[in-house]
Amino acid sequence: MNDLNFMSPAQLQQDLGSRLQALRIAKNLDQRTTAEKAGVSEKTLRNLEAGRGSSVETLVRVLKALDALDGLQSVAPEPSVSPLALLRHAGKPRHRVRHSHAEAGRQ
Repeated sequence: MNDLNFMSPAQLQQDLGSRLQALRIAKNLDQRTTAEKAGVSEKTLRNLEAGRGSSVETLVRVLKALDALDGLQSVAPEPSVSPLALLRHAGKPRHRVRHSHAEAGRQ
C-alpha cells in the first residue's frame, strides 16, 4: 500500500478514483446506473474514476449514490477537543486579587 503522504496531488486523485471505481464494482453497479443515481453524466463519472479532476460536488454525489457518505468523515473528521484545553478550562477562572492602598498599608 502506498504512503499517501508521498503521493502528488495527481496521484492522490488517481488513487481516489480507483477506490471509487472499486467500490462501485464491488456494489455491482455499472457506470451508467451510478451516474444516473448521482445525477452526473457518465463522462463526469469516468473522469472522477480516472482521477482527471472533478468537483467536490461530483465526489459527494457519487459517494451518496454508492451509499458511502461515511467516507466523508475520513476525509474531514470533526475536530476533537484537546484534553489539555479541557484541563485548562476545567477549574474556575482565575482572578487576580487586588488590595486597596489602605489595606496594603495594614499588612
